[in-house]
Formats: sequence, C-alpha cells, structure tokens
Amino acid sequence: MLDFTSSLYLGMLHASRALRPWRQLTTGVPTALATPVTARALAQAVAKLQGCESATLATSTLHLFWDLFGILAGDDIAIFMDAGAYPIAAWGVERAAAAGVPVQSFSHYQAEALEQRIRQSLSRHRIPVIVTDGLCPECGRVAPLADYWKSARTRNGYLIIDDTQASGILGHSPNREASYGHGGGGSLCWTGVRGDKILIISSLAKGFGVPIAVLSGSEAEIGRFENESETRVHCSPPAIAALRSLEHALAENEAQGDTLREHLSKEVRYFRELLTNAGFAAKGGLFPVQTLAPMRHGEARTVHARLLQNGVRPILHRGRSANEARLSFIITALHRPADLERAVAALAEATDRKRMKFLTSIDSQRNLYNK
Repeated sequence: MLDFTSSLYLGMLHASRALRPWRQLTTGVPTALATPVTARALAQAVAKLQGCESATLATSTLHLFWDLFGILAGDDIAIFMDAGAYPIAAWGVERAAAAGVPVQSFSHYQAEALEQRIRQSLSRHRIPVIVTDGLCPECGRVAPLADYWKSARTRNGYLIIDDTQASGILGHSPNREASYGHGGGGSLCWTGVRGDKILIISSLAKGFGVPIAVLSGSEAEIGRFENESETRVHCSPPAIAALRSLEHALAENEAQGDTLREHLSKEVRYFRELLTNAGFAAKGGLFPVQTLAPMRHGEARTVHARLLQNGVRPILHRGRSANEARLSFIITALHRPADLERAVAALAEATDRKRMKFLTSIDSQRNLYNK
C-alpha cells in the first residue's frame, strides 16, 4: 500500500538504534519541579533555529495553547483570530473567551481585514492578540506576518503563530536552488519578521518527526510563561525517549536537512505536474499537502475506495459544505517518482480519466524530473 497520509514531511523516523540510550522514560515529577538539563539545551537549540531568544518544551501544542491563553486572559486583551487558524489554537482561544476576553475572527490571511476589524472594535484599554497559522496547509501560503505584526506592534500587542506546518520545512534565504529556504526554522525565518511580543507554538511531530511541542519567543515572555504555567505544575515533561528523538532530529537537520527539503520540493513539483497532465487541479502550492478540487460526498467516497483497492491511500476528509468531500495526498521525502506516478495513474483510473494517455506521457515527464 502506497501511503499518502503521513505528515512526516522530511521522512525523519528516529529508530531506537539511532538514538542515545536512556535509563527511564520519565522523571515522575511535574515539569515545574524537575526539567531535564537536556530539555533546556534542546529548547535553546530550537529557539536559535527559529530565530528566537528562548524556548520551552511541552508534550503537546494543546498544553501550550491552553496555558498561554489562560495566562494572557489575565491581561486586558482582545483576541483577533485568523479564520483559517488550526483548531488546537482555537481551543486555547476558547479558554480565554470563557474568561470574558472578547474574540473576533477575520478573513484568512487578509491583513487589511484584520486592521479594519481592530480599528472598528478594539477598545482603548485593551491590547490586541493576533492569532494565526504561519503556513496554511490547505492553500500553501505563508501568512502576511509582517503586516500582522505591524498591527500588533503599533498597539503594544502580541502576535501568536501556530508554526507547526512550517517548522522543519520553511527557512531563511529561499532561492531557486532552495525552494523552501535553509535551516527549517519556520515562517519567521522565511519572512524575516522579529519582535519581542511574537510567540511561536510548534509541534515538531511533522517536519522533524518528534512528538514534542515548543513555545518560542523572547526571554521575558518565555520566563513569564514558565512562571505562570499550570500544565508545568500538573503535567510531566516530554519523555526522555522523545528528547533523544529531538536531539537526533536536530543533528539530522544540521547534516542533511536542506538536502531533504530540496528533494521534497522536487517531489511536490513533480506530483503537481503529473496531476496537471492527467487533468486534475490541486491546491497547496509547493507545500507537501496537495488537495484535489472538492467532489460530491458520494463521488469522493467512491474514488477513495477505488484508490484503496489499487493500493493507494490518500486522505478523505470533509469539504466546506455538507455535500462536499476532498481527497488530499501528503508527499514526503520518502516518496519516489515511481510512487507519485502510480498514485496519479490510480487516480486517473478511479475517476475514469483516460489512463493510457496519462501513462504514455510519464516518460517525458520523468525526463523533466531528472534534469
């Protein structure tokens, strides 16, 4: 079965034999009482990679968003959330809303809509907290972080970024030879935006393949978070095995991360070319998640079932309306050109497209891939 459901974008697997050994999985005490020295060093390494002063680790982004918005709810804030923000960030926002914090959404990645909403509704005694994803997996675009930060900075506000999708993929100084940029530090590195009240929350489970979350920002803001965090008091720190995996991931990223990223970008381009030549359109740009145009719910289920019968597993998920569904293919650095060709051929057959016409064009497309 060819699997296109995994979000291990760079193909980092971290087999146990590749990791330094450990004597125990957990310390048995809350994070606030005992943080492994290794965790501190790794957090700082991630902060440096992302272009931030400091960072702290947690077991999940839910822990971090829950805590962060619980802390900020004690300030005189108003939250402005991008309509495309990931649900886990929204769950954190809901905690602040339950404490009486006013919350409004604005059109996805529309900086002018954000500024207009702030001007219309922000009361004088409150400061804005802008919440967004750094990179949208559906449309493949990077958020207009410079504009968002300008709206926050001029009012002494915060910009909070869920950078899970961009972490490990995007980096600084993108160019023709490095489509995703260098380093894998995420959307701040990509855009070059910096600020003392910018906070990044990222799961490292996708780009780096490590089940750890990180909150990064200025020393002052990270220090405040660690002092006021509730989950650090009531929850355990990341497991030692996960810390060893992060250690390995950072070493792999340093040694071959840019090579993996450029290989991945080449695979994504090739997949999109194959789709186009077979008569399909996909959203996602150069991001590894490629989503086909919406189908009727019943049609999408039928196509999905046919693909599974042919040994290809994409993601079947809901569309924006009750009658729509979508199919997405996640490309990783572990996929090869033959895998992508087989997937699109199976898709053409499953949708009754002219499969033979597509197959006869593969040789010429492969020649373009190999250049």
